[in-house]
Amino acid sequence: MHTLTSRLLLVEDTPDLALWLGTALRQAGAEVTFARDGDEALTLLRGGETFDAVLLDLNLPGRDGLSVLQELRESGNTVPVMILTARASVPDRVLGLNLGADDYLPKPFDLSELEARLQALLRRPGRMKSLRLRLGPLEMERESGQTTLHQQVLALTPRETAALRVLLEHPGRSVSKEALHSAVFADETTELEAVEVLIHRLRKKLDTAPRAPEQAAAPTVSTIRGLGYLLTHKDTVRPA
Repeated sequence: MHTLTSRLLLVEDTPDLALWLGTALRQAGAEVTFARDGDEALTLLRGGETFDAVLLDLNLPGRDGLSVLQELRESGNTVPVMILTARASVPDRVLGLNLGADDYLPKPFDLSELEARLQALLRRPGRMKSLRLRLGPLEMERESGQTTLHQQVLALTPRETAALRVLLEHPGRSVSKEALHSAVFADETTELEAVEVLIHRLRKKLDTAPRAPEQAAAPTVSTIRGLGYLLTHKDTVRPA
């Protein structure tokens, strides 16, 4: 397979098939997250995880793939979805495509065909990035940088917004101090320690933002010694 530099969510309940596909995709350079059923997939997608594409089986325990797809599209999530299924009849394909699937690959399939379909899917105009970054109750408009927490505007400086944008683009993954410095201060002659001050202010605004008793806590920025900074939310479920 050629290189797939993408972050994929594989929703497949058959362990052997999930292992085979996941191994092949990782060997091709993709980062793969697994979901064993529809509810787990939706939890990952609602929790702020960002994916370049979703590979979705239809025959899942509990909530099936079509209901996952329907809920995903009704929520406004436009992540590319490729359906992988043994249900290859024309009515099933039409229903999946009408519900918002971007492609449909019947099982069994060849890995080279899967790779080619994925490459084509990821190259489609308008599918490269979501317009909104989100982690739990924290949301940011990608272009304007306007940030809301529990649907209330969060007052941030331009530098705080730039730092938060980088962290939101890597939810649950550490971002180095050097990467944040480059993104926020660019070519300015600012010491690296300025990032620590910036993160301290950003963390304080997130931690002290007002919220109702029934509302979830805001995401928080943790310092990971030797690695950098990590934006996490306690309701984000990560696969084992």
